Parts: sequence; C-alpha cells; structure tokens
Amino acid sequence: MGRIKSTLVKRTTRQLLEQSTDSFGKTFEENKKALGRTLPSKKMRNKIAGYIARVKKNTKTIIDDNE
Repeated sequence: MGRIKSTLVKRTTRQLLEQSTDSFGKTFEENKKALGRTLPSKKMRNKIAGYIARVKKNTKTIIDDNE
C-alpha cells in the first residue's frame, strides 16, 4: 500500500502543472528547487515536489506505452 496524498497536495499539483509544465522535472530535487520559496511551508513544498515527480514519471510511462 502506498501513502495517501491529501486533496490539497493533489489540487495544488494539478494547478501548478497546468500553469507551467516545463518548469518541473522527473526528480524530487529539480521540483523542490523549481518551487523555491513560493510555498508557505517546507513540509508542503516537499510533499508537492514529490507528488509532481511521481505524476511526471507516470505520465511519461503512459505516453511511452501508447506509442
């Protein structure tokens, strides 16, 4: 079983990816630097950065499988 992400994390991630998909990468470290000081707390920034990395990896896998 995996860890459950809160609705706040998922909603914020979706909004950030809709606004600027190109500024985020597939790794946690890249995303953490991209988010920088825009988020209120370090804990939320890390959760969102990790979730963005997971979403980006999964979307790439899905696109590769369809080709």
